[in-house]
Amino acid sequence: MFIPLDYYRILGLPIQATAEQVEQAHRDRVRQMPRREYSDVAIRQRKHLIDEAFDVLSDAEERARYDARFLAKTYELDSLPPTTEPHSENGTGSTPPIPETSTPSLEVEDDPPIGALILLQELGEYELVLKLGRPYLGGQPTPDEERSGFERVVRADIVLAVALAYLELGREQWQQSQYEKAAASLEAGQALLLRESLFSNVRGEMQADLYKLRPYRILELLALPLEQNVQRQRGLQLLRDMLQERGGIDGSGDDRSGLDTDDFLRFVQQLRRYTTVAEQQLLFEREARRPSAVATYLAVYALIGRGFAERQPGLIQRAKLMLIQLGRRQDVHLEQSICSLLLGQTETASRALELSQDEEAIAFIREQSRESEDLLPGLCLYAERWLQEEVFPHFRDLATQRASLKAYFADEQVQAHLEAMPDEAEMSNQWVVSGMSAVARRSLDRPTISDAVGDYPTGGTSTLTANPTPSPVSVDATVPFPQTVNDVPPTPSYSGRTGVAVAPTPPPMAQRTSASSPMGRPIERRPPRSRRGRSVKPGRLALVVGAGLLSLFLLLFLLGKILGLLASAVQSLTGPSLDGEQLAIQLNRPPIEIPPPQASAAQSPTGDLTPETAKQAIEMWLKTKQAAFGSGHEIGKLPDILVEPALSRWRQRAQADRADGISRQYEHSVTVENVTVDEKDKNRATVVARVREKETAVQGGQTLESSDDDLSLRYELVRQNDRWFVKDWTWDVLN
Repeated sequence: MFIPLDYYRILGLPIQATAEQVEQAHRDRVRQMPRREYSDVAIRQRKHLIDEAFDVLSDAEERARYDARFLAKTYELDSLPPTTEPHSENGTGSTPPIPETSTPSLEVEDDPPIGALILLQELGEYELVLKLGRPYLGGQPTPDEERSGFERVVRADIVLAVALAYLELGREQWQQSQYEKAAASLEAGQALLLRESLFSNVRGEMQADLYKLRPYRILELLALPLEQNVQRQRGLQLLRDMLQERGGIDGSGDDRSGLDTDDFLRFVQQLRRYTTVAEQQLLFEREARRPSAVATYLAVYALIGRGFAERQPGLIQRAKLMLIQLGRRQDVHLEQSICSLLLGQTETASRALELSQDEEAIAFIREQSRESEDLLPGLCLYAERWLQEEVFPHFRDLATQRASLKAYFADEQVQAHLEAMPDEAEMSNQWVVSGMSAVARRSLDRPTISDAVGDYPTGGTSTLTANPTPSPVSVDATVPFPQTVNDVPPTPSYSGRTGVAVAPTPPPMAQRTSASSPMGRPIERRPPRSRRGRSVKPGRLALVVGAGLLSLFLLLFLLGKILGLLASAVQSLTGPSLDGEQLAIQLNRPPIEIPPPQASAAQSPTGDLTPETAKQAIEMWLKTKQAAFGSGHEIGKLPDILVEPALSRWRQRAQADRADGISRQYEHSVTVENVTVDEKDKNRATVVARVREKETAVQGGQTLESSDDDLSLRYELVRQNDRWFVKDWTWDVLN
């Protein structure tokens, strides 16, 4: 067969190479051995082609004849006339695609040409290796007992060449910032090696690359248009998987991405601009329950941003409660003040503002409130600017919106919610104030929110340019194995207003309040009152009489119980006495009809795996998935069909949904396309199936997301105690 190779490329030489260069190149190529996993047969075929190229190019006459044919083919290609491509924007000519029959090629005797595939692999022709090698692996694999030893060796070599082509192609696509294509190449190589049950070490390399590639895939998928919901949800699921493996945003677990805690925090900060406010709220509220101070602060931003933009004060109230938890370790009084302002609680907002240690913000608020008896006008202006400049830009769907307190408080839904809230005095017990200044303690006749919004100065308000739609992901990937996401823009300090809150060192107590009293005043100590000569009050006399009557009733009750016990003892000696018509009970017949026993819980199929039993196993998993993620959250059924590693992964997801109050409704249809039982281990099998899945996620009666996917899945099944279980799977979305 003919292979698109020539002798110069085999030796890595230009056509002008000298005889000495040919000899040196031959020595170098012979010393460069391929991967040790290749068989001796493959290594000999590769060396034969290298020696053949050297023999021709080192002989002057042979080289002259070869060069004549080689140059004639090259001139033939160069003489092709230019043509104008129909979709060219400038109309300039370009060379048409070269037909395969016109490319320089060598006739190779070996079939399959494993030596040529190795050389093409070394030359970086990965797609050509796939094109030439995959046809030899198509169809159902022949059982090992039906193949000779030589056939098994050659097939393993072809599998290795194709798998390595997938591996290197994935790394090349990674360098080109084509992250999803890179992942698809790596996963295709993994699926091939899994099907053939070969070269687990190469599978490990692919898996390691997939772990390092995951942050880049997340950014690429989340940057897609919002209409591409399936792909974006895949990105969010990858992010949730990383968080689960790390143990949270600031966790110490190893997700094998190569990102340390600081790098991961910067990565989270970067991906925020690609996600919507609803996506961030769902994600960070879940993470805050670990618990995580970082996730709690990010959840607060999402709740405030969404509550303000969508006119839902209830979300702002939730943010306020979360800030109370954070306030035990760090200064978040400014955020608490803004939440109270947006909830119409002006006195609480002022008290929280007085406790803030953010001198720059306080100075701005005081400057803007010079002509007012309180700080409310400056706080309104600061809150609007804070929402516009530090909250909205971090959400994809809010970045182009304008923050307006006037529009917020004029909204009928907001007004109705604020009117239905308890009075401010009733909610004051939520605020644990450890120290108040005289200004905060004084009793003020505060103006209404509507008046304050209408009075705060607007001349200094800057009109912000609307942020554009997020640009394509620009992750620095100049090397195939990046350890960090290098192009993250400078991140604001995590202790500031715009970043992730890190608990700062609290100021000394002397700055907050007097050490003598929680309220800043000396504690007055009064001498104890004398009890001598006190008269008995009528109320106390009534209490004594009531206690006496209660004691009398208790004594009578105990006497009645004792008499009842004595009567029972006498009756046991004389035999029971039954009154009225008695039941006709016979020992050989039950008094009532006993229902038949219920059928035992469904079990996974047993015996040899066939397409029918494989379908039963997959359908049982999908039904179990419906039960575990449905409104009943029957998570205990998962071990009936799943084993590790899938069991732990899906149990954690189901538990997280149950904690978040999320239920998922599924509709499935399954078509089994291929079943392959491992010939070396009859307790392992691979099932290729096409699954149509419709999913609807609901929280609090509202639909969070829905999808309708047509998937191609490759399930890995194992048999334990003669029952088949699902161990793991990979999947692709079909067009």
